[in-house]
Amino acid sequence: MLLPKILTLEYLSNEKEGQYLDRKSARIKPSDIARHIVAFANANGGVLAIGIEDNGEITGFNNKDSKSINDFLNVPFSSCKGRLKVEHEIRKVTIDSKQDSILLLFIEPSEDAVIKTSDDKVYLRVGDKSKLLNHEQVTQLEYDKGERIFEDIIVEDSSIDDVDLQLLQQYKEKLGTSLSYEEILDARGLLKKGHLTNAGILLFAKHPTKFLPNARLRLLKFDGTRFETGQRLNIIKEINYEDAIPKIIQKVKNAITLQLREFQYLDENGVFKVIPEYPEFAWFEGIVNSLTHRNYSIMGDHIRVSLYDDRLEILSPGKLPNIVTLDNMLNTRYSRNPRIARVLGEFGWVKELNEGVKRIYDEMQMYFLKSPTYSEPNGNSVLLVLENSITSRQLRTDDKISSMFDQEILGQLNEFETTIIQFLTNNKSITIKTAKNILHKGDTFSRKQLKHLEELDIIEWHGSNKSDPTQYYTLKSK
Repeated sequence: MLLPKILTLEYLSNEKEGQYLDRKSARIKPSDIARHIVAFANANGGVLAIGIEDNGEITGFNNKDSKSINDFLNVPFSSCKGRLKVEHEIRKVTIDSKQDSILLLFIEPSEDAVIKTSDDKVYLRVGDKSKLLNHEQVTQLEYDKGERIFEDIIVEDSSIDDVDLQLLQQYKEKLGTSLSYEEILDARGLLKKGHLTNAGILLFAKHPTKFLPNARLRLLKFDGTRFETGQRLNIIKEINYEDAIPKIIQKVKNAITLQLREFQYLDENGVFKVIPEYPEFAWFEGIVNSLTHRNYSIMGDHIRVSLYDDRLEILSPGKLPNIVTLDNMLNTRYSRNPRIARVLGEFGWVKELNEGVKRIYDEMQMYFLKSPTYSEPNGNSVLLVLENSITSRQLRTDDKISSMFDQEILGQLNEFETTIIQFLTNNKSITIKTAKNILHKGDTFSRKQLKHLEELDIIEWHGSNKSDPTQYYTLKSK
């Protein structure tokens, strides 16, 4: 439970209802709080304050229409199903100079089971609402809680004929076993009653997307530092990988290795040094983790690896598994897909989740790069961002400029004009004000640099007249 403040009366009365706090009048039917208890338990826990109106007014229990405290205390037992953990506090309050009470219910999150109301309805706390879940959402919650294991579900219209035997032979050789193909799959829980499981499909099927359409990885390379759309669309490479996971790992590693660059430079001692954009372990482990631990039960999304000039992003469907959070991921072990993790570990790729994440941090630090950042966009995916070095960005920018303009023209530029070109290489446009800021010069000087670049046909001016406050410059299309 993540309540940020001490539960004073002022806090309980004035704090906005949300993910971890709800208020209810003591006059409501006690069984009506069951859905809120269930919703908190299925999410991250919370506090239900009874005897406080929705608007924050403390009304207590000494009212004509109020129900008894015991009636509310009985609700977790009489109107809810599942292993609930609810503690309570009866707090004395003074209302209009009279002694009264409010009831606080502290609902702990259920980490390994879905909690239901007595009529088998499932609710989930989303913001300040206790949301009723439909069948598909309940199933997804069961996967998240570990009650149902997606990778163990049998794919009825599959058979051993769908297996990539060449890939399975590679695995057999890794194991050093004399077992038959069927025996290997059966021993790893990937083949049941002649049919492959979801894990079997993902690991060894010839065509996994025939059964799981979004069991794929999409590699995107962008020109610049942001995703543009429409006429400015800046995707310069796009590859879809729809193979079994071991083949995706092999193919995407080769492809990204070709896209990333190593930069050579002379250090202060005149010795050539090499700077990788990113340490290989960091991005490769991030990709393997996404393929191993993503939530494959989410049918509407796929893994995306995006390469920008300044960063590499890996977006994986599904939030972090079960007990793993952004705060504890460096020290907590848990696998959403243990069968997949085991097989990929035997291939030699997968480490324990927290061990791999720790080393990603260590590798980035070793190369003097910023620490990786993990986040959960929209609460339903995991995003890993690796930023490359300022030096490598500068070298990449210089290379891009060299490919766009003749060396003879570039040789005519002074350091200030070069700075403007470097800025425009990574940004859509530049104004006079921006030029002043990046050059650390005045208005007249900055205008002069822009004018010269315009005369050299390197940049293009946009505006209605020279006094137009919205005027700006862009690189001339070549």
